Amino acid sequence: MFRSHRKLALAIGISDYERNIRLPNTINDARDMSSKLGDIGFIIDEPKLNLTYENMKDILGKFTDSIRQGDMVLIYFAGHGTQWEDQNFLIPKDDGEIQDTNIHEQAVHLQKFLENIDSRHPFATIILLDCCRTYYLRSEPLIKATARSLNSNTSNPIGLKEMIVKAGMLIAYACAPGTIANDVPNERNGLFTKHLLEHIGTPNKDIRMVVANVTNGVKAESRWKQIPHLTTNLSAENVYLFELSPGKY
Repeated sequence: MFRSHRKLALAIGISDYERNIRLPNTINDARDMSSKLGDIGFIIDEPKLNLTYENMKDILGKFTDSIRQGDMVLIYFAGHGTQWEDQNFLIPKDDGEIQDTNIHEQAVHLQKFLENIDSRHPFATIILLDCCRTYYLRSEPLIKATARSLNSNTSNPIGLKEMIVKAGMLIAYACAPGTIANDVPNERNGLFTKHLLEHIGTPNKDIRMVVANVTNGVKAESRWKQIPHLTTNLSAENVYLFELSPGKY
């Protein structure tokens, strides 16, 4: 029997970082993704742009509280992300004082956020992470040993770590775990988001196939320099973000 699920989404884009590399595409990415998700029936507010840590924590908390059991949930993030001690963090705009010793208090701990979402018992949770750009995390030992400069007191830039996903969850990364890929000059959107926007509105297509099409497009356009990565534990046979006629969920 056909069963409709309420579709709830959040889009975040952060560009104007205080300390690290400014990202030219992320604001357009979040705006365009928010518009596209609204077009295909998601309940979504205006995109949340250039958030401080306190803003981000508040918005993510309120969004999580709004989730009802059985909802289809989608979160899109474009900005800086990094890993530290096998944990992933989404970096807010006010990153001037973030370093390895305080990152848990000044950036969004992604695994904990996903645990909070899972506790609301949604039907499916789709996480789209366009945040494998170069991010230099300040290291306290290096800060003490060297002069304060971007290259002398920072860790080597690495991408996000692959996360274990619970039942009903899918995470799509803009590039493979542990790798980075920066924005494309003279383009409106980052490469991953460009192809997401092309495919995410395809009606009656399972999200896993949507991501497969996105991956193929990104690989081809980047000449295999950027390879998106998918981790999924969706239990339903078909999960459609945009369903025009009754079908399987």
